[in-house]
Amino acid sequence: MEQGMKQVNGASIVLSTPVKYCLYARKSTESEERQILSIDSQVKEMMQIAEKENLHIVDIKSESHSAKNVGERLIFNELINGIRVGKFNGILTWAPDRISRNAGDLGSIVDLMDQKLLLDI
Repeated sequence: MEQGMKQVNGASIVLSTPVKYCLYARKSTESEERQILSIDSQVKEMMQIAEKENLHIVDIKSESHSAKNVGERLIFNELINGIRVGKFNGILTWAPDRISRNAGDLGSIVDLMDQKLLLDI
């Protein structure tokens, strides 16, 4: 797929603003033996997806921290600030629960989407 294109319900659409992705990988520090994929494995799989889908990755951020509590993840806060200042406008993550497991952080993501600062997850 070409840069600036996105697949939606089987149809290709042209995005007026090219999407610059930040790849975000996270694993909880709680019960690490239960983690499905390590951070390195998440990054590797997402890079394969990015290459296959021709996604423009401008940054990679990763952290080992629980996402249960609001405001405690420094790297997540860097991700949000990077979106606010226009460094990137898309997030590529291995699974939705890697981004947030609490309403406060999820609200930040929704707010950025409402403001059209975050175009794709």
